[in-house]
Amino acid sequence: MARWPGRQCTVCENDGFIRAPHGPSGRLLAIMRPRVLSGMRPTGALHLGHYHGALKNWVRMQDDYDCFYFVADWHALTTHYEEREVMERYVYDMVVDWIAAGLDPERSTIFIQSRIAEHAELFTLLAMGTPLGWLERVPTYKDQIEKLKDRDLATYGFLGYPLLQAADILIYKAAYVPVGEDQASHVELTREVARRFNHLYGRHKDFEAQVATALAKLGREDVRYFERQRKAYGETGSAEALAKGEALVRRVAASTGWTADDSETLAGHLRGSGRTILPEPQALHTEVTKLPGLDGAKMSKSYGNAIAMREDPAEVRRKIERMPTDPARVRRSDPGNPEVCPVYAFHRIYTDSATRDWVVKGCTSAGIGCLECKQPLVDAVLAEQQPWRERAEPYLREPKKVHWIVEMGTERARTVARQTMRDVREAMGLSYG
Repeated sequence: MARWPGRQCTVCENDGFIRAPHGPSGRLLAIMRPRVLSGMRPTGALHLGHYHGALKNWVRMQDDYDCFYFVADWHALTTHYEEREVMERYVYDMVVDWIAAGLDPERSTIFIQSRIAEHAELFTLLAMGTPLGWLERVPTYKDQIEKLKDRDLATYGFLGYPLLQAADILIYKAAYVPVGEDQASHVELTREVARRFNHLYGRHKDFEAQVATALAKLGREDVRYFERQRKAYGETGSAEALAKGEALVRRVAASTGWTADDSETLAGHLRGSGRTILPEPQALHTEVTKLPGLDGAKMSKSYGNAIAMREDPAEVRRKIERMPTDPARVRRSDPGNPEVCPVYAFHRIYTDSATRDWVVKGCTSAGIGCLECKQPLVDAVLAEQQPWRERAEPYLREPKKVHWIVEMGTERARTVARQTMRDVREAMGLSYG
């Protein structure tokens, strides 16, 4: 059984052997892998844009990572704090779509943000040392204020949501956060927050003595090599020097008499931040497929241009058949331009190259009509949706099954969050008695 320093089973907190979380059945899952964390605001039933933009990658990542996926209901309140009547329905509708898409509660931890008070506690404690300017400079802050002019966003909650996001990530010590390019700044802020916290609270009174103890366990040449890398990183910020120093720490971690605390101490000494209490996550830039709406604009329920993941088949057919096409193609005999047609944007995602070639040739020569062009899309979308409907059906018949999955996932997540908060309180001098 593999060991990872300082990590335990998230439920049984065993003797240091690293295993993934327990599934609803109570059995241990696979060996623990690097943790990924992501979340979505509850907006109710999801549409095809959500699936191709995020969910599809979430499902894939279950094979390679220890996945934590949460319903970001507190984040929904930062912009929609008056919509309390629909929140519960939105939460569970969204979780059903997650499961329908292929998220496996036995392989992923699915939970609700607001059910874990430790998120709010870490958010509060991080706020004590986070400069206000860091939050005001987040690119999406002013962008959202401009886009959501119909809402009063002059609130502390809206200003602080990037820090709450940081708390969501750091409380699970996630190694990776899957994001698109437009959200990368949030991960970078999280890294800065973690770095500052470790700098402020990672150097306890015995730190220098622990560094000396750890170095004494290395060979003379390893000590010289480590110190060269530490000096190079401290003076120039060399990523290469940091990587070399970290590689040395990993190499000696298997040595007799070496402990997880030794590794953590030297890693902090190398970076000049002291002990790492909150690890810095990395942005995981996965392949993102952007599916436009039926009219070519961004797909959104509020725009009325979306197809829900579990939309009724007859309604799916009706919506696709009524999709606008090349505006210059007025008559059936007019040649069209697929590059300006919203229908062809769907073909790029849903049909194979032979079908797309057929579309381009037939459209540009007026050899096929728009309704003919749409038929392969209808078939492809319905085929994609069929297993989603089948997987969702048991949970729609028995909603308590969804509640149970969320309850079990929330308990698993809470166990991890509580351990992190014990570390944070101890580092900040808040572990009284």
